[in-house]
Formats: sequence, C-alpha cells, structure tokens
Amino acid sequence: MRATIAATLTIAVTVFAAQAQPATAVGRAKPKQATVRPAAQTPADTAKAMAPAERQAIQSDLAWTGHYNGVINGEVSDRLIVAIEAFQKDHGGKQTGVLNPQERSVLAAAARKSQINVGWKAVTDAGTGVRLGLPAKLVPQQSTDGNGTKWSASTGAIQILLTRRKEANLTTAKLADRERKEPADRKIGYSAVKPDFFVLSGTQGLKKFYVRGQLRGNEARILTVLYDQATEGTMEPVVIAMSSAFNPFPADGGPPPRKTVEYGTGVIVSVTGAIVSDRELTDGCQSIIVAGHGNADKIAADSERGLALLRVYGAQGLNPIALDGGEARGALDLVGIADPQNQGGGAAVSRVKTSVAPTGNGGDLALSPSPGLGFSGAAALDASGKFAGLALLKPAVVAGSANPAPTAQAALVPAGAIKAFLTANKIMPTGGSSDATAAVVRIICVRK
Repeated sequence: MRATIAATLTIAVTVFAAQAQPATAVGRAKPKQATVRPAAQTPADTAKAMAPAERQAIQSDLAWTGHYNGVINGEVSDRLIVAIEAFQKDHGGKQTGVLNPQERSVLAAAARKSQINVGWKAVTDAGTGVRLGLPAKLVPQQSTDGNGTKWSASTGAIQILLTRRKEANLTTAKLADRERKEPADRKIGYSAVKPDFFVLSGTQGLKKFYVRGQLRGNEARILTVLYDQATEGTMEPVVIAMSSAFNPFPADGGPPPRKTVEYGTGVIVSVTGAIVSDRELTDGCQSIIVAGHGNADKIAADSERGLALLRVYGAQGLNPIALDGGEARGALDLVGIADPQNQGGGAAVSRVKTSVAPTGNGGDLALSPSPGLGFSGAAALDASGKFAGLALLKPAVVAGSANPAPTAQAALVPAGAIKAFLTANKIMPTGGSSDATAAVVRIICVRK
C-alpha cells in the first residue's frame, strides 16, 4: 500500500499578495498611477469559502473515486486541489481546481456508486463502542469474542479486525512494536508513531495490511485491514475511508440511532397492492405501515437504485399511477407527503418544484433543490404531467470522524428503471391513472 494512504497530515495552502505604491517626484507633475487590480481568487480561496462540511464531503467523494488519498477532515490543502484537478482531467473538463455544479453532481454520483458497490456503512461495534465504516458487502461474515470483532469475506480474501487491549504502562511505541512483529512475515512499508496513535502498513505474505491504533489511558483500540493484493483496486479507497472514519473513543458514543418512527412517500403501482418506495426508508423496520391501508411487507429491494417494493394486502380502492414514461429532464413536479412535523401534524399531499440534471455516470439523476423530509419516494411528473420517476433523498455518506452536519442529496430514479425493477419482481403494471395525487401514500417505518 502506498505510504500516502496512511497520511495523517495535510499541507496547508497559504496565499501571499503584495502591492507596491509608485513614488512621486518632488516639483514635477504627478505621474499617471498604474491600475492595481486585486489578485485573482485561487482554488484554495474558493475552497476556504465553503462550509467545512461541504469540503469534507468533497474530500470523501474524491477518496471514493480514487483521486484523493489524504485525511478526510474538511481542511484545505494542496492535496485537495490536486485531487479536484485530477478528477476534472479524468472527466474531460478544464483543470481549474474548482468544481462547478455539474462536476460536483458527477463526483457525488460516482462516489455513491463506489460506496454502494462495497456496501459502505457506518456502524458502532457493540463490544467496544468503536465507531467505524465498513464495506459490508465485501465482509458479510462477522464473529465476536471478548477482545473484539472480526468481519471477513467468505473466501478470507478481505479481513477486518477490531481489537481492544488494556494493560498497565501501555504506550503506542510498545503497541506498534508488537504489531510490527506479529505475524513474523509482516514487511513494513510505512510507519508513524505518535504519543496517542500509530499507523503501520505494508505487506503480509501475499496480502496487504493497514493497522491503526489509538491509545487512551491504559486502553488501546486497534483497527486492522488485511486484503489480497488482487483486491487492491477495490480496497485502496475503502482503506482511506476506513482510516478517516475510525473513531475509537467517540465522545458521543458514535452516530445517533435512526428514528423510532420515520415517514416517507410511496407510489401505488398496481391494484393488487404493490407500492414502490425508498429502500433506505424501509430498512430495519419492525413494521411498515401504509397510512390508510394498513401494514405492508417489503417483498423486494434494489440496493443499487435505492428502491423498495412493498405489498399491502386486502386494501380496497387503490389507484395505481400510469407508468407511461414521462421525460426525466428539465423542470419536474414532485408529488408527495411531507413529514408530519413539516405540516403541523397533517397528512396532506403536496407538490414542490425541482429540476433534474444528468450526472454523466449512468446512474441516478440529480435533483435540485432537494425536497423536504417525507418526500423520499415521491412521484416526479414531467411538464405534461406524466410519471417521470421516483424522487429519493439520499444522506451523504461522509468518510470522516468529525461528524459534520448531516446533508442529503436528492436523486431521481427514472420511470424506465422502475418498470424494469417491477418486471424483475413479476409485477406487471397495466393501465393506471395520471392522477398522481391519488396514487401517492404515506409510508411509516416503525423501528424498535
């Protein structure tokens, strides 16, 4: 693994500008003053003007696309600007070091696709309280003992170990020395030992490894990532993200749990009770309720597109929407049901305006501005009132332990993709109404 993966410091960008005043001769006509123009704004100046949470999100996204390999902390650095320029070059853009709105959308979509591919999610280890990011799809097997937790691929090609050590007179130097020697076939390529943490990386037989340990008092918590060299292309961005997301002693106990009750929108797609909605909204629900129609079962999900297929049984008077393939471009109307807190406890169907733009990555389409809470799963209508797709609110998954303010990215899953999802699950929508107001329903997720 390159040493830059274990980088823990970034180089701050400093901009100097000097202006000189012209001299005036005594007893002579005052010479014409030269026009002094202010120094042009640099990419670093533009980055510094952003909110720290947005800078951190950009760093995280660039790490997932393989362009950034520094600390994901929201700080401005040469490394960040170079990463932006490299991304722009790879996508045929002008290398300005500043992302325009279109490039930012492309970057966010590309990063999210990489995260989805590996199943990236933030978790809190129950045994140690450590907060970390995991590529859940790559390491589906989990085991726990008194000293920590292990996640691994079924083949053993990728292993992630979280261990805890507690003893008197513990130091990072002692810990690092043990890790260098265990096992004996480790060859160190990078080493950094500080008073409160250490980082090691290198090779271990035919595998690569990355170790990061943090010390507080007489207790250490250590993250080890071990993977076959053949998986390096996939794992390098993951390791960078895991390094920055690793929070061994979270002051707040880790990320807040999901709400006990969450609200979203669903669109009825068949008279037999099939409803399409947001997969993330319906994850981990003890029960799913379709307001006015009763309980529903989740019968299928598409993790790449973010779709969930629900079925409510025995419901009467359902009005499915006509999936006639409106145009997923330009200005759109979103028809959904806002969160109760956003409408004084009510459940009225409402409309909001938004616009769609392609991301250039063949995935979801970006929506701007984002609708409010409750609109994830809303029906999107084109200028002629035809169903153009489903709107989803996707929380921005940022690799970093600074816990920035949560943000959401709105995306559109086009009607064609929804029809393909339904067909794959043997739902054959026919007919339907153009009245989206009658076809949308409130989805309520109740968790433990």
